[in-house]
Amino acid sequence: MAARSLGVARLLRGWRGGRCGPRRWLSASRAVASRLPGSAAAGPSGSYAAVSALAAREPAAFWGPLARDSLVWDIPYHTVCDYDFSQGKIGWFLGGRLNVSVNCLDQHVQKSPETVALIWERDEPGTEVKITYRELLETTCRLANTLKRHGVRRGDRVAIYMPVSPLAVAAMLACARIGAVHSVIFAGFSAESLAGRVNDAKCKVIITSNQAVRGGRVVELKKIVDAAVKNCPTVQHVLVAHRTDTKVHMGDLDIPLEQEMAKEAPTCTPESMDSEDMLFMLYTSGSTGKPKGIVHTQAGYLLYAALTHKLVFDYQPGDIFSCVADIGWITGHSYVVYGPLCNGATTVLFESTPVYPDAGRYWEMVQRLKINQFYGAPTAVRLLLKYGNEWVHKHDRSSLRTLGSVGEPINHEAWEWLYNVVGDSRCTLVDTWWQSETGGICIAPRPSEDGAEIIPAMAMRPFYGIVPALMDEKGNPMEENDAAGALCISQPWPGMARTIYGDHQRFVDTYFKVYPGYYFTGDGAHRTKEGYYQITGRMDDVINISGHRLGTAEIEDAMDDHPAVPETAVIGYPHSIKGEAAFAFVVLKDDVCDADTVISELRSAVAVKIAKYAVPDQIMVVKRLPKTRSGKVMRRLLKRIITNKAHDLGDITTLEDPSVITELLSTFQKYKDQQMNAK
Repeated sequence: MAARSLGVARLLRGWRGGRCGPRRWLSASRAVASRLPGSAAAGPSGSYAAVSALAAREPAAFWGPLARDSLVWDIPYHTVCDYDFSQGKIGWFLGGRLNVSVNCLDQHVQKSPETVALIWERDEPGTEVKITYRELLETTCRLANTLKRHGVRRGDRVAIYMPVSPLAVAAMLACARIGAVHSVIFAGFSAESLAGRVNDAKCKVIITSNQAVRGGRVVELKKIVDAAVKNCPTVQHVLVAHRTDTKVHMGDLDIPLEQEMAKEAPTCTPESMDSEDMLFMLYTSGSTGKPKGIVHTQAGYLLYAALTHKLVFDYQPGDIFSCVADIGWITGHSYVVYGPLCNGATTVLFESTPVYPDAGRYWEMVQRLKINQFYGAPTAVRLLLKYGNEWVHKHDRSSLRTLGSVGEPINHEAWEWLYNVVGDSRCTLVDTWWQSETGGICIAPRPSEDGAEIIPAMAMRPFYGIVPALMDEKGNPMEENDAAGALCISQPWPGMARTIYGDHQRFVDTYFKVYPGYYFTGDGAHRTKEGYYQITGRMDDVINISGHRLGTAEIEDAMDDHPAVPETAVIGYPHSIKGEAAFAFVVLKDDVCDADTVISELRSAVAVKIAKYAVPDQIMVVKRLPKTRSGKVMRRLLKRIITNKAHDLGDITTLEDPSVITELLSTFQKYKDQQMNAK
């Protein structure tokens, strides 16, 4: 199907591009830069294909002048990029110096200080708070001065364990202003999980709140921090903000944040940072069960977040941009904070849940705030889909122009519902693929040629400078279309991670050793005959059934199309004849009366849509799936349950509700008993 595109030429206005050589890409000449869309010499001309080709062929010709003209520099860079994938060495805009908070705040305050930077959509609907760029800069400076007064210096690590709020954003920017490195930890992790991340980063300070409020419930953040710091020897101070009026115990390490900030000046001289100095680290789950601290640096990350925000979502000045992710995840970093603020946008901070106080919360917010872009997770869409269309239709969504999906491949039913029901079949819907490690969106339907088609539930087009490669089982790149393999990226881009904190060898082994000369994403993908990319799921989620390699996401997608099935999770398990077989966990809608009929229909659907060999050997109905707090299904736990390894589940600190394990074990035991009785 075709969907409206505003065209790459207009979108690229003001973003420019220069010339490159292998491995070390030097700054390009003005002559080469003039060939790019949006350049002063050529004007806004050029197609998606032409720009993509140039960004792939001559990366410095694209990224060099973009960085020069889009960011505010203290000292210009001398080399666009220097890299060696074999050593996991990546550097962008070398020699340049800048400050990220200046790019996100000061430059906009100079031009338009009263523009709204943040709309804090608090837990209770209708109580939103608007913060201007001037106010956010003053708050950031006061917080930065408070950090300095309490011993935080350039290069020190600061943990931020706070609810989604303007003060949390100011804390991130305050760290950036003084050259400290922030580690935002999702406000809801256990004390043990928090302590592990704080200790790995050797944080000097924790910034937290007395409590968090989410979905009408109170979370005792300070009590969690109190328990954690008992085992955190590097923590010297805990700065405590107040989200509620509830008083909390204040110990020897604790400092009342707002009181201290009130004593400080609303100005703070920004540190001049090298392009490759650390900006932040973000902990993400590893396959070993031990979380890894992904490191992002200054200029390259900021440029990539800002450019993808502008072009993928068709952001225009004056738009209200809403990414409903928590700031504790990379999506919140790139598309709630850094990308939008660098572009001078008004960005929404969503504190609540999709179903509080009812299933119309998102759409009531869209109407009230007149939101233009809405970016959320498929898991939330599937949840809301179960509640029906009336909650959507109650609210005016005419302000929406772009809808986005992030976090996992979106199934067809959820895509169609989001496009047709929420977007009234008129909004551009971008299914985006990227990772914590990539820093920003890498594959999405936009940008594109004017009026280019968007295929439902497919990421489709590589972003500028992203050069995907599909690798076969022997590790060779597959040049042809209509092929499937391991998804790699063949050259660096500015937003990519630089290392794993304290363990660079793990970084090399994980991302660059599997396929030498390439960045390995860990995902599988299918390149269609038209050259579009469909993400098929994690490579560790690939099942080999009788010699047929099959992504679990493909089976899930086929089953999720059933109108009675909002969600499924498929995993592989050992089979004495096939090698591996598929086991499907299926969530049914509440009004389903005949589960056996639905299961029979699901088997037929998989056989028809994929093949008979893809039909799961086992299909078990469950009430819910085990998910992380960011909404990802923890398939590793499902596999341990059905392979009788539930006694050793590994790290479950990211699990949203641990009680789901007991629930699943009970259901699985009943399922096994039924299977035995049937025999």
